[in-house]
Amino acid sequence: MLEEGPAKAGPAVRRPANGAPTVHDVARHAGVSSMTVSRVLSGAVHVRPELRSRVEASIEALGYRRNENARSIRPGQRTGLIGVAITNIANPYYAEVLLGIEEVAGQSDRRILVGNSGEDSAREAQLIRDFVGRQVEGLVVVPAGGDAAHLTRAARGPIPLVLASRSMPGVEADVVLVDDVAGARAGTLRLLDAGHRRIAFLGNIPSVSTAVRRYEGFRLAHAERGLTPDDALVRMGQQDAAAARTAMTELLDLAQPPTAVFTSNNRNTIGALRALLERAADPPLPLVGFDNFDLSDLVPYPLTIIDHDARELGRTAARLLMARLVDPDAPPRTLAVPTTVLG
Repeated sequence: MLEEGPAKAGPAVRRPANGAPTVHDVARHAGVSSMTVSRVLSGAVHVRPELRSRVEASIEALGYRRNENARSIRPGQRTGLIGVAITNIANPYYAEVLLGIEEVAGQSDRRILVGNSGEDSAREAQLIRDFVGRQVEGLVVVPAGGDAAHLTRAARGPIPLVLASRSMPGVEADVVLVDDVAGARAGTLRLLDAGHRRIAFLGNIPSVSTAVRRYEGFRLAHAERGLTPDDALVRMGQQDAAAARTAMTELLDLAQPPTAVFTSNNRNTIGALRALLERAADPPLPLVGFDNFDLSDLVPYPLTIIDHDARELGRTAARLLMARLVDPDAPPRTLAVPTTVLG
């Protein structure tokens, strides 16, 4: 049996119109036969290590993903699958979003595939490629932020895309958001009208659109009262409760600490609460937090929540996707889920 010789520089590969490289593209890029690529993909052991390495490098370079459904789906038959990429599968908030998506998808006899990006845009891009390889009928993505080139490509492709909770500049797709600006404005006004002038702000990374919009509402409330937030009291970039706890502790250690706190999501709220409860300040600093969380009503602390229906956000995202499947040429829509101040 003959196998290919020494590695050669692979020729430039022109991808099909749908952007998906084929086994033949991988073979040309690696300088091997299609048979060798197929053997590597199937896990065959009788392939020389150097050839296997070349094929695997070409698969990675081209972004090739095997079509896992091709052999089981007849031509013209739909898969009934919706790909959903979220940023943090450990956050109960996204469990509610997923339940809303699943509820609406189930009404049309569809099922969801779920992937966790971990707030990593490269991982998110990989998830989308995997979903496309499984021939999903549509995509719902909570964007990780950062590089959005893969989302721009996805929005221009044949598979409908809906962005949920966060928008991305330059990505022309249907979007469902929370009314972030109005919610943050209302919560901040409550603190300002109670007499607080040194209000701390704990938020997510600036590349996440919700962080930007909620800070916009925070600043807008100050401007309405003729005030400007103190930049020394603003901490951005906390993506988990531990980081928020550290940021809150740093704020409490300032020579002029805040007298109240606004947190832009439930992870920042939980982290801030831990730091505040550890200090046991008397009187305690009032805290307004965006997004509800389990047992928030039982926390022994003066806590106000900017709440919204996460499950309805998921339902709305799925409805937008179903509508897009029916009318793929309709103009993109942006919808917002309202907020409520609790406590």
